[in-house]
Amino acid sequence: MVNCHRKWKRWVCCALVVVLGFVCVGCGKKNVETVSKQSESTDRIRIGVTFDSFVIERWQRDRDVFVSTAKDLGADVNVQSANGDLEEQKKQIEYFIESEMDVIVIVCIDSDGLADAVADAKAAGIKVIAYDRLIRNADVDLYISFDNEMVGKLMAEAVVGAGVENGKVLMLGGDSADYNVPQVEDAFSSGMEQHGNEIVGSMHARGWRAEDAAEYIYNHLDQVEQVDAIMCGNDSLASQVIRALSERRLAGNICVVGQDAELEACQHIVEGTQEMTVYKPVERLAHLTAECAVALAKGEDIPNTEVLTFHDGIYEVPYVKLDPIMVNKENMDEVIINGGFHLKEDVYLNVAD
Repeated sequence: MVNCHRKWKRWVCCALVVVLGFVCVGCGKKNVETVSKQSESTDRIRIGVTFDSFVIERWQRDRDVFVSTAKDLGADVNVQSANGDLEEQKKQIEYFIESEMDVIVIVCIDSDGLADAVADAKAAGIKVIAYDRLIRNADVDLYISFDNEMVGKLMAEAVVGAGVENGKVLMLGGDSADYNVPQVEDAFSSGMEQHGNEIVGSMHARGWRAEDAAEYIYNHLDQVEQVDAIMCGNDSLASQVIRALSERRLAGNICVVGQDAELEACQHIVEGTQEMTVYKPVERLAHLTAECAVALAKGEDIPNTEVLTFHDGIYEVPYVKLDPIMVNKENMDEVIINGGFHLKEDVYLNVAD
């Protein structure tokens, strides 16, 4: 009996050793997997994006496409909004530097206000992309935008195409701290001059505050009633202008042009109260920028596009330029609806069959 008891105890001990051995092996595998996953996570490209704000409708599209594309390419993205506050945007860039991002993408609030912040990022070995808006005197690694001079030219062509020659025009622009604004306005003004049109009044919406455009209309009604066309810096401004004109029963009598192809602007075009908008394929811009960010992080060449140069005030910086498209009643379906930018039922919501 004693021998049997001892054999039984010995068998139990052996069994426990085997079980513990399996547990340890299992634990070992789990730790290896955890370390491996942590290593993979550490190796992922990290991109910080700071937007001016999301007040302008299109920035939300840019954000969503950029984040989706970057993630598909194996990058982690941290998106911040500065809500129109330059100092906040500087803090966000500083945070990205401290977080050791590989790339920082900036939709700048003030084209002249971020040179030092960009210098700090570059000194830390971080690549910097100026997205859609130039950052002056900063020597960014890439500036990617639409052809802003072409935007102004297309606006001018639409005004002239609507029969406005030797007439009077208002120019209600966006924030003058945005370097795109003078580029668009200079090209538009040149187009007006070529056809004898006089710009009789102008303003700039601080922080792209669309209500500023409506206030200008209310405060200059005598002048407004004499003009033939109103150029608006974007479609948000144009929509506010059209509302103000509607109150004076002037909507549709004065040619209004804008840019960004916002839904409300497209509705106004098919309704006849806005002449045109400039469509900028933001999906293409955001998708390409994500590809460029990943390439820069890897030390690779910019993919699938021609790289030009642009003088930022001091430096010649790499520049990728995309073409904008004029949209009016004639090509609304072809460009906006067939292109999937807006749904037909939304664009024609207020138009009878």
